[in-house]
Amino acid sequence: MRSAVDELISPHPLGERMPAVYTDDDFTQRFTQALDEVIAPVFTVLDCFAAYLDPRLAPADFVDWLAGWVALDLDESWTPAQRRELVARAVRLHRFRGTRRGLAEHVWLLTGGRVDIADSGGVSVSPRPHGPIPGSSPAHVLIRIRVANPAAVDRARITAAVRRMVPAHVATTIEVTT
Repeated sequence: MRSAVDELISPHPLGERMPAVYTDDDFTQRFTQALDEVIAPVFTVLDCFAAYLDPRLAPADFVDWLAGWVALDLDESWTPAQRRELVARAVRLHRFRGTRRGLAEHVWLLTGGRVDIADSGGVSVSPRPHGPIPGSSPAHVLIRIRVANPAAVDRARITAAVRRMVPAHVATTIEVTT
């Protein structure tokens, strides 16, 4: 069975670029045709390199490699469309990593639902030492996801993704509703 790569034609045949003395030589022309078959995929990749760097256009296996470039751990169970969108937005997600906004956007990308987050944390500044500690204890994050069909949301995958984004000492609760 022949693949699309087997039938690629070199856009720059080597035989045509040889000195005039070799253009009529049958052996040289056959030899350079064999090299053209080997080099044609390389030319195609180089000509389309910009598309390889766009996760929405790149081949699926290359999207996984791009994820490594932007320090994003992809779960193999996510759909190709979700994986592409996560990689495309990875820089923005890293910018807001560890914040309510970043967590909400990440969960929204994975579920497509409306995401509300309530956390127990807080920040305060005081000119005097031993001021009151903001927030409540123990640390907790409540994530409410509203989707049209809650049964379609894989809670185990969402929980695993959230655990990678929330500090280990923070308890999480995930509610999926309509």
